[in-house]
Amino acid sequence: MSTAASHGKRGCRQLNKDLNLHLEPAERKRGFALPGRRATEKVQLFLLGLPILLLVFIFQYVPLLGWILAFYNYKPGIPLAKTPFVGLKFFRLLFESGGTDLINSIVNTLAFFGLNLLTSPLPVIFAILMFEVSSTRFRRFVQTIITLPHFVSWVIVFSLAFTIFSNDGLLNQILLRMNLIQEPTNLLGNSDAVWVFQTCVALWKGLGWGTIIYLAAIVGIDQELYDAAAVDGAGRFRKIMHVTVPGVAPTYVVLLILGISNILSVGMEQYLVFYNGLVADKITVLDLYLYRTGVLGIDYSYATALGMSKSLIGIVLLFLANGLAKKVRGQGIV
Repeated sequence: MSTAASHGKRGCRQLNKDLNLHLEPAERKRGFALPGRRATEKVQLFLLGLPILLLVFIFQYVPLLGWILAFYNYKPGIPLAKTPFVGLKFFRLLFESGGTDLINSIVNTLAFFGLNLLTSPLPVIFAILMFEVSSTRFRRFVQTIITLPHFVSWVIVFSLAFTIFSNDGLLNQILLRMNLIQEPTNLLGNSDAVWVFQTCVALWKGLGWGTIIYLAAIVGIDQELYDAAAVDGAGRFRKIMHVTVPGVAPTYVVLLILGISNILSVGMEQYLVFYNGLVADKITVLDLYLYRTGVLGIDYSYATALGMSKSLIGIVLLFLANGLAKKVRGQGIV
């Protein structure tokens, strides 16, 4: 009996030691000990992303200090301290007497945004088609070809377009020799076709990049969903409609929300290089109007007020689009 009791006491003491060994790390975590391995990894990840955060802060947030020019009648060469404060004068001027040029640039911006919105499903469709291609070599070849234009500057794009679509361009020469047209047509100077032409150029340049984004979303879909659909007797088309499309939808919604927030910011470089007197009324978007008014026209205060208003409208549209996405899909980005 005594032997059994002694063994029982030893077992209890050993069990208490084991429990204490397991409890000590937890007790240390509750105290003021040094951070553990997980905390160290988090710090390392933060330090890894710190340079990017600094770049974003320097080039995206620090320039917002220039918004103060919207409240002063600023003239180049005069210190801001000696510049008269005018309050909301330029904002009132903006909304009361914006002028035909401003209204025309807003109409052009909305038109280009609408056309880009109509073509936004094309990268999704192309990504699905690329994913369904069985030949990996052919898929990589096509993906490389359609992605290359994304890395070409707009100046080179204009040079290519001029070589092909100008009066003496390659397209007109071919059509004239085939007797399909009687005289050359200058697409670069056709104001009636400029909206469609610029949309096609933007689609050609951005299709490959958009395809890569949606291909990444498709690859991230759980393969078991396709297997389950195959077990249920679904063919290729039904797999696309019931597995691939719902899997890509969250990515499309995120990009759509961000696009709606940039409804007044369709870019400037493309329209600047294609700008000429024949299409000026149809190609001047809001950003190009800002550039020509603020930089070329040296009206910094008015241009700053317009740019500030454009940014604030974009923020409001972002939250409105995000709220609508939450109501429709139950999920947004903010």
